[in-house]
Amino acid sequence: MFAPRCQTPVFIKLKPDWTCSMQKILFLFLALCLFVAKAASAGDLPLGPGDIVRITIYGDTNQPTDTRITDSGDVTVPMIGPVQVGGLSTPEAERKVAQLLRDKGYMKDPQVNILVTTVNSQLVSVIGQVNKPGRIVLDNGRTVTDMVASAGGVTPDGGDLVTLIRNENGNSVKYQIDLYELSHGGDPQKNLRVKKDDVIIVERASRFFIYGEVQHPGAFRLDRGTNVLQAVALGGGLTDKGTMRGLEIKRKDADGKLQKIKDINEETVLLPDDIVYVKESWF
Repeated sequence: MFAPRCQTPVFIKLKPDWTCSMQKILFLFLALCLFVAKAASAGDLPLGPGDIVRITIYGDTNQPTDTRITDSGDVTVPMIGPVQVGGLSTPEAERKVAQLLRDKGYMKDPQVNILVTTVNSQLVSVIGQVNKPGRIVLDNGRTVTDMVASAGGVTPDGGDLVTLIRNENGNSVKYQIDLYELSHGGDPQKNLRVKKDDVIIVERASRFFIYGEVQHPGAFRLDRGTNVLQAVALGGGLTDKGTMRGLEIKRKDADGKLQKIKDINEETVLLPDDIVYVKESWF
């Protein structure tokens, strides 16, 4: 009689606490996984000026030392002093420091751990129409689309074209990547791998303009393949006075001057910055 009477109230009382505890455990686990993943990816990158590292030499004081890699690529190591680590991976730097400790007679079998706590040398700038513009750590093998995703993805105002700017042999070179093409079976080789100090710019989407006898005249996003009939629909449709007869489109020529386009029909595909004029019906 005693056992059943205790089991029910205990179960009811602890269930909310158990659920909360499991949520906390799951959150901590995911946070730990994210931390480990970041640490692992940082460990694969070559060390460079501005990176902040934590050096622990086990068997000495076991006390970690936080230090910054200088512009010349040196890092200050306890007992040794400045050590050139610029361009080395974290495991390579650990082995170099351990060898120096042995060579100088400080320790017979040193165990060295170097953890990159802040990466400042391997960064890529992602700007323009992304949700989180800024400088992002470059992990090994990342592509343009990877970096755009890391910047929070393209905003609603963003277009299909991404410009990659990089320095090649002292010259600034531009590449254009078409996100629409890549997402529709395009050549994956065009999704370029990113290098340190690259600048990625997500361009604003192209627009067209519609005015005259439509419900909502103004500027609208121009998606690929948008035709005149779709443009009128985006403008809210015709007013009571509007007509699809006699439509006009003005388009910029090579010199930037507006020219009137002839032979317009409902299936005419618009180009960026086209101006569509819907006339009033006289009948």
